[in-house]
Amino acid sequence: MSGHSKFANIKHKKEKNDAKKGKIFTIIGREIVIAVKEGGPDPANNSKLRDVIAKAKANNMPNDTIERGIKKAAGDSNADNYERITYEGYGPGGIAIIVETLTDNKNRTAADVRSAFTKGQGSIGTPGCVSFMFDKKGQIIISKEECSMDADDLMMTALDAGAEDFSEEEDCYQVITDPDEFSKVREALEQAGIPMAEADVTMIPQNYVAVTDEAVLKNLQRTLDLLDDNDDVQYVYTNLEE
Repeated sequence: MSGHSKFANIKHKKEKNDAKKGKIFTIIGREIVIAVKEGGPDPANNSKLRDVIAKAKANNMPNDTIERGIKKAAGDSNADNYERITYEGYGPGGIAIIVETLTDNKNRTAADVRSAFTKGQGSIGTPGCVSFMFDKKGQIIISKEECSMDADDLMMTALDAGAEDFSEEEDCYQVITDPDEFSKVREALEQAGIPMAEADVTMIPQNYVAVTDEAVLKNLQRTLDLLDDNDDVQYVYTNLEE
C-alpha cells in the first residue's frame, strides 16, 4: 500500500496558516456555521460538526471560540446566507486548480477568483474541467514523531475502522478513506489515542505535474497567494508536484 507523501507540503501549509491565524479561524468558523445549520449544534448527534471541532483543536483554536461559534450559528438566521461554490481552471504551465469557496456574495467571490487566475496568467474553466483529474477522499496524516504506535498496529486500527488504504512514508503515515467513512475512521483513531497532524476530506490528484520554469512558478504562486489571501476561499487544490 503505497501513496504519495504530502506531509512536507502539509507542514508548509500549516506553518503558513499559523502565521495567518485569522484566515484559518475564519475558514473553520464558517465550517462550524454550515455544520450546525445542516446537522444541529450538538456534536454528539452531528458527525460533521465533530470533524470540524477536531480540525479547530488541531489548529489551536481556543475552546471558548469554538463554543461561541456553535452558539452563534445555532441562533443566527443570517448563517443560511453562506453558499458553497467551487471554481475550476488552469494555472500557468497547465496546472489544474480547484478552488472551494464559502461566500455570502457570489458575485464578489466570482470576480475575485477570476482576477486571481488572470493575474497569474491562468484561466477559469467550466465546472468539471479539471475535477475529473482528482479523487475526493478522506485523508488523515499521522506524524511519526508524534505517534508511538507500531506501524502494523496502526494500519490494522485504520483498516478495521473502514479505511481504504494505509501507507508509510519517510516522515509520516497516511490513511485514505472514502469520504462517507471519513468521520468514522477519524473518530476511531481519536479514540485509540492516535495524534493526527491533518485530517480532512480533500481532493487528491490522480497524477502530479512538475514545473521547472521559474517564470511559470512565479505566476502560479501569484495566483495561489491571491486565493490564499481571500477570506471567501476555503481550500485550494492543485496537481503541482511539490
